[in-house]
Amino acid sequence: MKRFYLTAAVAAAALVLPALPALAQTAEITIGITTTTTGPGAALGIPERNALEFVPKEIGGVPLKVIVLDDGGDPTTATTNARRFVTESKADVIMGSAVTPPTIAVSNVANEAGIPHFGLSPFPITPERMKWSVAMPQPIPIMGKVLYEHMKAHNVKTVGYIGYSDSYGDLWFNDFKAQGVPMGLALADEERFARPDTSVTGQVLKLVAANPDAILVGASGTAAALPQTELRERGYQGLIYQTHGAASMDFIRIAGKAAEGVLMASGPVMDPEDQPDSALTKKPGMALNSAYEAKYGPNSRSQFAGHSYDAFDILKRVIPVALKTAKPGTPEFREAIRQALLSEREIAASQGVYNFTEKDRYGLDDRSRILLTVKDGKYTLAK
Repeated sequence: MKRFYLTAAVAAAALVLPALPALAQTAEITIGITTTTTGPGAALGIPERNALEFVPKEIGGVPLKVIVLDDGGDPTTATTNARRFVTESKADVIMGSAVTPPTIAVSNVANEAGIPHFGLSPFPITPERMKWSVAMPQPIPIMGKVLYEHMKAHNVKTVGYIGYSDSYGDLWFNDFKAQGVPMGLALADEERFARPDTSVTGQVLKLVAANPDAILVGASGTAAALPQTELRERGYQGLIYQTHGAASMDFIRIAGKAAEGVLMASGPVMDPEDQPDSALTKKPGMALNSAYEAKYGPNSRSQFAGHSYDAFDILKRVIPVALKTAKPGTPEFREAIRQALLSEREIAASQGVYNFTEKDRYGLDDRSRILLTVKDGKYTLAK
């Protein structure tokens, strides 16, 4: 599969997607995107960047100027990138990042500057980040519920947890306590590891010794395969559940045989073929996967590609509304986009149907989730 990597050294040389020529800067809509195409989170960020090849070059008759920078998964770099979008690029919209900690950093900058922000990874949208930020991935509670319901249906009573020692790991651990425990699931053990870690042997040995009925892994990207592999190698025979942060073909590639039988929450873009024709997510999911796999090969589809692709599907709905009252490059245009995000309903995309409100900045419901397992090295719907 052909991959694109932006290193820190060349990050300043932003990728600018082609726009219609011979128009003044004020007649362009500038979109700044910081994502993670190097480092431990690259398995998430690279598909997000690749999907930009299949998004529109103009919306409402106005060309898009799309600037992409790599943040390497580092919140400090993501902050620098976001500030560049504000001060140098005069961005109308900011997107990013692929990993939770830098997404929080980008959200902080966007909300300080008053620029619409699309988070491309799950992140806590606190009151100070609520006005200008929305999130493209599914919220943890929606994805967590389908996992806990499966646990209950399969007589799971005790659960071990191993997750990142950062905000993503916290989001999932807190959700398990908020939803799973009231459903009758008992926590047997909690372990954490850092994203760059290359071994989780100590943590896994403690989990195996606790011998829970199931283990929930709160990790993302290729690093999610580390505890999966170690647990099976250490003889754990119980059910292993992974979050939607792990839903990629790279997970299967790295985990190998250890991936067999995993239960994984996912967005519907990973299997639009099995959706009913009435599902609003089917058509955009098929469109993205057809284009993506035609270029990057069979089974290269990615949930993370859906996050950036869907953001542009949303912009296709809201930008024409905003253009009726304001011009690009102005605070009035950014405010008009923000207002349109709240007024447009049932925005169909590959990962869900979005209905943003002042209080719900994820805007998704149960139509945004499916449950997968791995059988014979391929994802299939779980039962």
